[in-house]
Amino acid sequence: MRADDTAAPSAPPAPPAPRADWAYFVDIDGTLLDIAPSPADVKLDEEVQTLLTDLTEFAGGAVALISGRSISDIGGLISEPCLPMAGQHGLERRDATGRITAHEEHSNGLRLAASRLEQEVRKNSGLLLEQKGLSLALHYRAVPELAGHVHTLMRRLCAELGPEYVLQEGKRVVELKPGGKDKGVAVQEFMREPPFRGRTPVFIGDDATDEYAFAVVNKANGISIKVGPGETGARFRLGDVRAVRRWLDTR
Repeated sequence: MRADDTAAPSAPPAPPAPRADWAYFVDIDGTLLDIAPSPADVKLDEEVQTLLTDLTEFAGGAVALISGRSISDIGGLISEPCLPMAGQHGLERRDATGRITAHEEHSNGLRLAASRLEQEVRKNSGLLLEQKGLSLALHYRAVPELAGHVHTLMRRLCAELGPEYVLQEGKRVVELKPGGKDKGVAVQEFMREPPFRGRTPVFIGDDATDEYAFAVVNKANGISIKVGPGETGARFRLGDVRAVRRWLDTR
């Protein structure tokens, strides 16, 4: 047997240089911004604001943020008032005209789940419950030893609420949300509309939640970019947030 027969698969290469005729879809936390202990601790610096403005001009407006954050939360970070975006992993979306659409709300189920999770947070210092309106995220970044407990709890809650709900796992967070929407679906919806329609899609993300978008972009023969280490379906890789910023800098 040759030595290279058992070699590990090579890591995805760095992506090609950005082009003006591409459509850019970018995650926020862990991609444009370093992950903080709490989502509320994240601040968008002037460098990223300028980067997004320049990229939007470069790409003829075909730039959108796609995040697990809510649209209202993203709006509090971004100074670009008309930037298209999808929030809560695609449960809500603001298109290039400014029109906002949202997934059907299952408020009774979410209220029940929120009440149960609030009790859990009171019992376990370090857990953080993020209520986004259409979804609930239970963060255990400060207490990673509770990972097993959090995942078991969220699976139980999801089963009790019924098949219209699904779990979305991320980096030390588990999210409970209505099914039928994810970041890949959000990319598909944007790509049917101007100014994205007819362009090559690009998606940049760092987490398991971004794999849905990578799959959609790969199927469209686009540019899928994983940020940081870990297994991925993305075709390209950038090392960290700084590398993402350098790659997106079109000046």
